[in-house]
Amino acid sequence: MKLASLDNGTRDGRLFVVACDLSRAVPAAGIADTMQQALDDWDGVAPRLQVLSDALNAGSVSDAILFDPARALAPLPRAWQWLDGSAFHAHGELMAKVFGISNPQSDRPLMYQGMSHRFIPATAPVPLPTEADGIDFEGEFAVITDDVPLGTDAATARGHVKLLLLVNDWSLRATGRAEMATGFGWVQAKPACSAAPVAVTPDELGDAWEDGRVHLDLLVDWNGKRFGAANGGAMGFCFGELIAHAARTRDLCAGTIIGSGTVSNENYREIGSSCIAERRGIELLDEGAARTGFMHFGDRVRMEALNDGVSLFGAIDQQVVKAGG
Repeated sequence: MKLASLDNGTRDGRLFVVACDLSRAVPAAGIADTMQQALDDWDGVAPRLQVLSDALNAGSVSDAILFDPARALAPLPRAWQWLDGSAFHAHGELMAKVFGISNPQSDRPLMYQGMSHRFIPATAPVPLPTEADGIDFEGEFAVITDDVPLGTDAATARGHVKLLLLVNDWSLRATGRAEMATGFGWVQAKPACSAAPVAVTPDELGDAWEDGRVHLDLLVDWNGKRFGAANGGAMGFCFGELIAHAARTRDLCAGTIIGSGTVSNENYREIGSSCIAERRGIELLDEGAARTGFMHFGDRVRMEALNDGVSLFGAIDQQVVKAGG
C-alpha cells in the first residue's frame, strides 16, 4: 500500500491512497482525513485503506485522480519526532578517518533528535540563508512507527514499522562544525528535511525488505549527473535496533520518524556517495585535499529508489534557493 498527503490548503494535507505505479490516487474519504489520523489508529484503519488500495490498483475506483507529485506534501508533513540514526558503518568509519578521531560506532547506534515540525515537499524549492553554511544533501531511508512502548526490544520493534520513506536530511556542514564543537548538539546545522511524495508499507518492497533493512539502491543525482547509488542493505544497525535504541528510556508515539542516516557502502569509490561530505572525505584521503565544493543556489538534487524498475516512493527533485530571494 502506498499513501500520500495532497495539499488541500491545510498544514497536514488530505490523505490519499496511491496506485502501486504512482499513476493514480484516491482520497481516503471516510477512513482517515490525514496521515497522522491513520497512524493514531493504524490497526483499525490500515485494513480499510488496504481494501481501497486493492480496488484502486484493480481499476475499480470511480473517484480516482491522476497522481501529481507536485501536489503532494511530505507524506507526514509534520511529525511528533524525527530521530536520525547513523547506521552505516562505512560512512562513520570514513568520517572518523577524515577527522582523525576514534570511530564511536560499536555496539550501539548513534542518533540525534532533529527538527520535526515541518518536512519539505519533494518538489518544493529549498530556501536556505547562505552558501557559506556549506549546503549538503544526505540521502537516507526512514520508517514511521505506530506507538512503541518504552523498553521495546529490537526484534519486537520491527513490527512497529508501519511505513517507509525516502528522506533528504539537509545539512549545513560549516555551521555543523561550529555547533559540534560546543558539545551541545545541532540546531542551525539541521534545517527541515525533505521527503519523497509517497510512503509505503513494508510489503510493497517484497524481498527488498529483509532483516529490517531496505535492500535497494538510493540513486542520487546532483545537477543531472549521477552522484551515488549506495544500497540500503548495508546498514550496520537495522531499523528494529534503531527503534529499540530510541525507546530504551522513552515511549515513542505513533507518527515517530526514524532515519537510517546517510546511505553508504564500503565500495563508495566505485558506486559514489549519498552526501557531499563523504565525497570530500574520500578526496581528502586519496588526494590530500577536498576538491568537490558544497551546493550553490540554483543547484538541483534528485533522489529515487527503484523496486523492479518502478519508482517506490516517487522522487525528491529540488532546487536550492536563497531564503527571501
